[in-house]
Amino acid sequence: MYIGFLTGCLGGIPLKEKAKWASEHGFKALELSCWPRTNARDYSGSEIDVANFTKEEAEEIKLYFKEYGLTISSIAYYDNNLDRDPKKREFINNHFKKCVDAAVLLGVSTVGTFIGRNIDKSLEENFDEFEVVFKGLVKYAEDKDIKVVIENCQMNGWQIKGLPGTISFTPELWREMFKRVPNKNFGLNYDPSHLHAMLIDYITPIKEFKDRIFHVHAKDAEVFEENLKAYGIFNKLLNVSSEDFGYWRYRMPGLGQVNWEMLLNELKEIGYEGVVSIEHEDPLFEGSEEKVKEGLQLGIDHLEKLI
Repeated sequence: MYIGFLTGCLGGIPLKEKAKWASEHGFKALELSCWPRTNARDYSGSEIDVANFTKEEAEEIKLYFKEYGLTISSIAYYDNNLDRDPKKREFINNHFKKCVDAAVLLGVSTVGTFIGRNIDKSLEENFDEFEVVFKGLVKYAEDKDIKVVIENCQMNGWQIKGLPGTISFTPELWREMFKRVPNKNFGLNYDPSHLHAMLIDYITPIKEFKDRIFHVHAKDAEVFEENLKAYGIFNKLLNVSSEDFGYWRYRMPGLGQVNWEMLLNELKEIGYEGVVSIEHEDPLFEGSEEKVKEGLQLGIDHLEKLI
C-alpha cells in the first residue's frame, strides 16, 4: 500500500505545484478532482478540463508525474448520477464518461463517483433507475479497461435536509448494488469515516467485499457520545453550524477514532496493495493553504507509521 491524497482540498493551485509539494512531502499518488470547470460543489475541484482534454495535455501531466515519482490513483468526480432533472442527469452521466476518457489518456485505472438519488422516488425505485443508468456507465468504463468505484458517503442533506443524498452508503446497500450491476470492474472507494459516523462497523465488511475494494479513502471521524445522546442517530436538525455540528465530525487520519492499524492490517489480510488516499475534510485544518497542508502532513505522518 502507498499514500496519496485527493487534490480538491488545495483549491485552485496548479496541478503541477500540487504534484511537486506532494512529492516533497512523501506522497506517492494523487487522486485528481475532475469536476466540470463551472461548478459550485464544496470539496470539489477541476484539475483538468476533461471535456476538452487532449493527448498532448495528458503526456505533459504524465511527464511531470514521472519526474516527481508520483502516480495518479483515480479520477474523482462525485456527483448525482440519478438526478431527478433529466438534463442535469444527462450532463452528469456524460461528464463521468469524459472522466473515463481522460483516465484512458492518462493511463489511470480507476474513476470514482457517487450513485446519487432521485429524490422524487423511493429507495426501491432508485435501485431500478440505478440498474439502468449504471449498467451503461459501468459498461462504458469496462470497454476501456477502467474500474468504477463508488465512495460510500451517505451525503446527508445533499438534496433534502436530514436525508441521505445517495443510495450506496451501507453494506446492505452495496449487496443490492453489486447484485444489480455485477460487472467485475465495479467496486468501492472504501471510506471508513462514513461508516464510523453512522455507527457502523468499518472492519468486518472488508473481508466480505474484498473483491470490490479497488481504492481506499483515508478520512477519520470522531463521534461525540454526549451529543449523540442529545441528538440521536438522525443528528442535529436545527441551527447546524461550525460551532455546533451535531454528534460527529470528520478529522485527519489519527485525530479521530478510526483504528487505522486494525483497518490497514485487515486490508493487508485481503491482499489490498493499492492507494490509501487522504480525503481532507477536517474543519480544524481548513481556511488557508498552510492549514490544509498542515493537516495533510499530519495524516501522512500517522499513516506512514502503520503502512
